[in-house]
Amino acid sequence: MSRLFQAGNTPPGRSPPPSLLAAGDPAARGSYAGVMVRDAEPPSQQRARGASLGLPAEGPGSLANFGTRITAYVIDAVAAAFIAGLFTAPKLPGLWSLVSFTVITIVSLVAFGQTPGMRVCGLRLAHPVEGRRLAVWRAVVRTALLLLLIPALLVDADGRGLHDRATQTAVVRDR
Repeated sequence: MSRLFQAGNTPPGRSPPPSLLAAGDPAARGSYAGVMVRDAEPPSQQRARGASLGLPAEGPGSLANFGTRITAYVIDAVAAAFIAGLFTAPKLPGLWSLVSFTVITIVSLVAFGQTPGMRVCGLRLAHPVEGRRLAVWRAVVRTALLLLLIPALLVDADGRGLHDRATQTAVVRDR
């Protein structure tokens, strides 16, 4: 370290700059600590989920949490398997449950803006234009990506899955 920056290397009659004073002399460091002003509360490092979409942080219209979305998905999957089983009995439905899941999801999203599982869990699908029904192409693309399952697990900072980002939708709380 250069002698210029070592503590006690200030010409007589001049005080060292605050950064050198705080770094060099432990006794002087305490005198400058009273000058510093601290925030009353530490700043929050987390922004509210949905803030970038203009959604509220809590209550109706706020983004649904991951656990509630998974619950709605499981309800829809079990219902689809049951319906497919009605047509394939006594055999297990196999891949026919994916067909019934696809039909149930697309029809209910376009007609009602929510699947049966979303309805039970108090969720709905938010459309990019308020007051309009979901276009069929959005429901088809969203459901196709949801069937792959991995896109639904790839979430952004707001918690929206890739299938929601691709169709410019969001699953929000309805109540």
